[in-house]
Amino acid sequence: MTTALANAAPKQDRPMTEQELDWLAEHIVRDRFLPCPPPDRIFVGDGAFLPIGAEFLKWFVRLGALAPYERVLDLGCGIGRMAVPLTQYLEAGSYDGVDIVGEGIAWCTQNITSRYENFRFHRLDLAHPIYNPGGKQATKDLRLPFKDAAFDFVFMTSVVPHLHADEVRAYAREVRRVMAPDARCFVTTFMLNGPAREGLRAKQGAYPFDGAAPGPVLYADPANPLAAVAFDEDFLLAIFLEVGLQRQRPPVYGRWSGRATPGPSFQDINVLRIDPSIRFNAASGGR
Repeated sequence: MTTALANAAPKQDRPMTEQELDWLAEHIVRDRFLPCPPPDRIFVGDGAFLPIGAEFLKWFVRLGALAPYERVLDLGCGIGRMAVPLTQYLEAGSYDGVDIVGEGIAWCTQNITSRYENFRFHRLDLAHPIYNPGGKQATKDLRLPFKDAAFDFVFMTSVVPHLHADEVRAYAREVRRVMAPDARCFVTTFMLNGPAREGLRAKQGAYPFDGAAPGPVLYADPANPLAAVAFDEDFLLAIFLEVGLQRQRPPVYGRWSGRATPGPSFQDINVLRIDPSIRFNAASGGR
């Protein structure tokens, strides 16, 4: 912990109460000693760096039941927007962040790992037309550099909206492989269903998806498809169910689509757990 928070916050071996969590999030946003990248180096999403990270820390705990002693995997860690707030929470746990952008991994290693030894960062050279056009490995052939059942909490924030369906399948397969039996997987997405399509048809969405278009996959910009991808809700959940991951709790539907009754998040949030009745072969990456 930084000195400012270490003197005030007790060490935790349990999930925080609502009041403790709100207190911590507020102090993270105001803590000028926490590492923050220069604004011109932030390549992940909109919004202020620390406030967005603090917001998701609260989601991880409240929806995903993240505990301070757990082993965490951040897929698509970028330049540490989620990692920095987690340094103030995972005192007895560990964190591994993975990304395809070398600049982000280098910054995180230099500025976060150097101060928090339980935080590690790894680069995968996966090809992506926006974030890593020169990548040497296809995402559909993804293999994470971790042992089976190595993590208690895995999250993918704003990763699925930049993948093709076969690439989501590759991530789902590997996520299932590295999840411990009681682990949770926290995923943010753009999910298509009746209310979401209605909002899109009314031109209330944040992106120009065609809510009247058929099919389980929509692209906001067909000329640049991986800039923003929306998946039919049942289609997306079926991809995860194929590897034995099912939704643990009702989703939080976000504001992105302009739906009439959005929740408090921007993207839709799903929390998935292992369905022990579905057989999964880690060696083959499937049933």
